Amino acid sequence: MAGSTELKEGNDQSGKGAPRRGRRRDNWRHYTVIVVGLAVVYGAAATLGAYVRSGKADAVVAPADATGPAGKTKLALPVKPTVPVTLTVYEDLGSPASRAFAQRYADTFTQLLASGQVQIDYRLVTQSDKQYGGSGAKAAAAAAACAQDQGRFTQFVDQVWQHQSDLAHDGLGNRKLLFALAKKAGKINEGTFRSCVETGERQGWVAASQAEFAAAALGDDAPVVTVNEVPVPGAGTSLTPKKLRALVQKEAQRVADQKVSERSATATTVASGPST
Repeated sequence: MAGSTELKEGNDQSGKGAPRRGRRRDNWRHYTVIVVGLAVVYGAAATLGAYVRSGKADAVVAPADATGPAGKTKLALPVKPTVPVTLTVYEDLGSPASRAFAQRYADTFTQLLASGQVQIDYRLVTQSDKQYGGSGAKAAAAAAACAQDQGRFTQFVDQVWQHQSDLAHDGLGNRKLLFALAKKAGKINEGTFRSCVETGERQGWVAASQAEFAAAALGDDAPVVTVNEVPVPGAGTSLTPKKLRALVQKEAQRVADQKVSERSATATTVASGPST
């Protein structure tokens, strides 16, 4: 009886083992399906991510507070609310001439802004990429637009001027340098800035700015300056800070006189009443 009992217990264990092995095989197949499924999902996500990044690089998306004429792409970056005189400065972040101009006129621009008569619109162009090769000017301009989204445009551009590298090596095309400059500029959220740069979020906007500059035939190279949309000759050569201040004051007076004349004409019309 004892031997019979032991044999029965052994048969019961053998019978239970087969279903367990079957269950293990079923579980393995289940895990395999999950792993393959996840691989497909991640692969699709990676492909979609690459597609989205490519699309962002082509899209024309203006940064925060950009301005422009009604019905057109907003390509200017103002640093002062609307006032009588708009000084538009076309600058190329890869151009030594633009760098020299910016550094020479930094104090003048500060004084003009403080006067309350002027707003300055910066237009970023990329002529130097064509002149020297590479894509550093475009990369730096797009990064500057990303900094503008966080209200740190001028601070970032100041860092670009201080660290503008040898154009022959296209240094501004190095994202690590751009990230380092953003850190030096201060108060720029690294994650947001990095995402904006890496996805090419502002590259389409920069390309549109360059295309409009070329179409306007304002010159072959930056810097270029306009006062209320009227080009100022010799921005990078014969123009001086003193001459620029005089031009701005003259234009501000012209605008003020025009407004007085318009108000007088309106008052005269109202006083005389409707014509019969």
